[in-house]
Amino acid sequence: MNKNVFRVRFWGVRGSLPVSGAAFQQYGGNTICIEMRCGDHRLLFDAGSGLMPAGQVLKTEGVSEYNIFFTHCHYDHIIGLPYFPALFDPNASVALWSGHMAGRMSTRQIIGEFMRPPWFPVEPDICRASIGCIDFRSGDTLAPHPGVTIRTGALNHPGGAVGYRVEWNGQAAALITDTEHTPGILDPAVLELIQDADLFIYDCTYTDDEMARHVGYGHSSWQHAIRLAKAAGVKRIAFIHHSPLRTDPELDAIGQMATREFPGAFPARDGQVIDL
Repeated sequence: MNKNVFRVRFWGVRGSLPVSGAAFQQYGGNTICIEMRCGDHRLLFDAGSGLMPAGQVLKTEGVSEYNIFFTHCHYDHIIGLPYFPALFDPNASVALWSGHMAGRMSTRQIIGEFMRPPWFPVEPDICRASIGCIDFRSGDTLAPHPGVTIRTGALNHPGGAVGYRVEWNGQAAALITDTEHTPGILDPAVLELIQDADLFIYDCTYTDDEMARHVGYGHSSWQHAIRLAKAAGVKRIAFIHHSPLRTDPELDAIGQMATREFPGAFPARDGQVIDL
């Protein structure tokens, strides 16, 4: 691989609950985990069930240094963390970042709360990797590596969530998941994070027609993704956080409708790789 390529790899694109079966073969059933490779640096966003296969492959690729950024800590976004192979590797280092609970609970407390009995059989002290926990606040700009800039912003989701914009080598990818839009309004915080992005990754759990039945659930629609993208001059849109009820044919249909309105839009699938 060309080390100057900004690569995005989708390890999990499903929302709310992992799914399996004949109806979910094309797009996959793992919950959210997205890798961004900026040269030699690997960044992972969310620790859904997609984190386990990501960790297995990254280990075979010789990766030993990891940064995992949480959008928030609802089950579907953290369920894969206890099964991340690097946590149990004494030669690995893992930095865990969160900002959605700033002032209420630290990253270390979040991990300690759900990775312990009775929710999990053992506590984090069983991990052999060098683990660091880093707290920030929505709106902070993060610099995990030289030349890699990550801008953050608050999203509209129960309990809070964080959106990310990763900038490297003159390119940008924005991850905006678990956010609910208000009909007729384009969230200025989201617009700022996605402005002129090469890739805009967005929560498309629902359709516009479904939104009225799910007010307060904290999710958005693929149609709203297109409205945001047009306003912000985005190049491509990846739909993620697919409903666990959304089958392959239904996602195909959404993709076909979306490309008629925005040629660079597509429903993301597990295992998909995008080079910016």
